[in-house]
Order: sequence, then C-alpha cells, then structure tokens
Amino acid sequence: MNNTQRFYQYFSQWMELYKLGAVRSVTYKKYEMTAKQLRKLAPELKMSELTRLSYQQLLNDYAETHERQTTMDFHRHLKSSLLDALEEGLISRDPTRKAIIKGTPHQQHKIKYLHQYELQALLNELHLEGEVNWDYFISLIAKTGLRFAEALGVTPEDFDFAHQTLTVNKTWDYKSNEGGFAPTKNDSSVRKIPLDWQSVIQFSQLTKGLPEDKPIFVNGKIYNDTVNHYLERLCKRAQVPVISVHGLRHTHASLLLYAGVSIASVARRLGHSNMTTTQQTYLHIIQELENQDNDKVMKHLASLI
Repeated sequence: MNNTQRFYQYFSQWMELYKLGAVRSVTYKKYEMTAKQLRKLAPELKMSELTRLSYQQLLNDYAETHERQTTMDFHRHLKSSLLDALEEGLISRDPTRKAIIKGTPHQQHKIKYLHQYELQALLNELHLEGEVNWDYFISLIAKTGLRFAEALGVTPEDFDFAHQTLTVNKTWDYKSNEGGFAPTKNDSSVRKIPLDWQSVIQFSQLTKGLPEDKPIFVNGKIYNDTVNHYLERLCKRAQVPVISVHGLRHTHASLLLYAGVSIASVARRLGHSNMTTTQQTYLHIIQELENQDNDKVMKHLASLI
C-alpha cells in the first residue's frame, strides 16, 4: 500500500485485510458492493489526490442515485479505511472531515403493505393442507412478521405448541451456495413470538414426522425472487396490490400499529434493536395514528365542562 495507489485498490486491499473473516458474509458483501461502486465512480483517483473536495465530490456523485441512508453507509465504509490510511501515514489529512451526506428523497412508496381486508383476501388464496409448500411460508411471515432468512431458518423444534410460541434464534444463509444456519441480524432478533391458535393448529400438523432440527422450508438452493414471484401470482389472484415477501413483514407490523399495539411491543416482535428503527420505518403510520389520537384528546377535553 502506498499513496500513489488508486483509492479503490487501497480500499479493496483494506477490506480483505481487516474485514474478510472478521464480519458476517452478508456484511462483507456490502463492503464488496462499496468497492465496486468506488471503482465505478472514481477509477483514476489516487490516494495522494484525496482531499476534502475530491472526497465530497465522490460522495455527491454517489448520492445522485442513492438515498441518504445508503450514502451514509457508503461514507462509513470509506471513512473507516481512510482513518487507517491516515494512521499509517499514507495520507496526511482526513479527507472525510465534515463531509456532507446527501441523497435522493426517501421513497415512502417502496414500503408496501396490505390493509387488513387485502391481507385476508390473500390468505384466503393459500392452500394450507398436505405437505410443506410456500403457502405455509407466506402464512407464517404474515402472522409473525419474520424476516425472510428467519422464516427459512425455522425448524420444528422452534415451535412450542403448548405455550403457543415460536423461538427465533437463527437464520438460513440462502445467499451463499453452501447454505446452512447463520446468526440472527442482531441480539435483539433472538426472541419468542406468540402465535395465534390457527397457526398453532396448522404447523403442529405440518411438522409431524419432520426432522426436529432441520429447516422446514429448505430443500436445495433458495432464491428470494422465486418466492416473490409466487407471492405476486397469489396477489394478482386475490386482486390485491402486489407486494414482496418483505412487504408481508411490513403488513404485519402495520396492522399491529393500527390495532393499537404499542411501538415497543411491535419492535420486540419484529426483532428491531431499538424502537427508533420501528419509528423511522413506520413513521407515516405513526403520524396518522397521532393525528387520530389528537382528535380523541380534543373530543375528550371538549367534554369537560
């Protein structure tokens, strides 16, 4: 490594040296994506040419096609590598100091979810009889709000039918060719989720005779697109808006919030590390509910004479 080296080359070496094997494979793939974007945006930028101006221009170029949060993640990756470069004397000043993070407007419409009657119409299309199929998978996520990888990692022994709970303590690494169980997204993602009685009956029948420690829904290589395309066909058949499998998780959370369940309870059920994540994700719903609460407060105060 030297200061005449191109920035993207330094970053690639840095992430291999410090991050490969030290972070989860899913996280490392994000670093690889950063390296790919860096090479695309600044293929000729050398370490010796890094200034606050050149770095800010790099961020601005990235922000033209990415939301602010994504740009922030890009910046954090680069900043970590450059702080090490500064310590090693490869650069004389920190070019990331006082960097301004921009980005395209947050697209609220990306978070799609179904209303209660639409979800019911979708569930009516499911065939929850016989052997394991994707209909059970879709039903499980709709009823629990599990992440895609969490639902894939569910085994029969995770169910406690006597107490009507499902334990989430692992995921399935569907993105790698090898597959296999993997840790949850964070410590807060390890949780017990109460189940409704219909799910208890359905899955108690489904899991009979299945290996206790084997994933229920995994039989070979799994692709997220495969399930999303299947769900798309179901949505069209039910004549409801087309959503993704992750949209089922949003639907689950949205219905709980509209039903008056507290943000803290929803955050725990979803496995969010803190309530801030829940508030940011479902800000539009929370604001709508706050407006309804304000109306209730005013009506109540008006009744006090």
